[in-house]
Amino acid sequence: MDKELIEKAFAESGITTEIGCEQAFAISEKYGIPKMDIARYCNRHDPKIKIRSCQLGCFR
Repeated sequence: MDKELIEKAFAESGITTEIGCEQAFAISEKYGIPKMDIARYCNRHDPKIKIRSCQLGCFR
């Protein structure tokens, strides 16, 4: 997982406390970051970054 690349992508997108699934997919595509790396980063970040508007309905 490239933590610095994810931090850069989140900073450029204004993401600090939560991210929508659609945003995560767009960041994954734009920066070439695997979706699972984005999910891992969100779960390990302190404080955690909430995943909202899940396309599968898992996170609300």
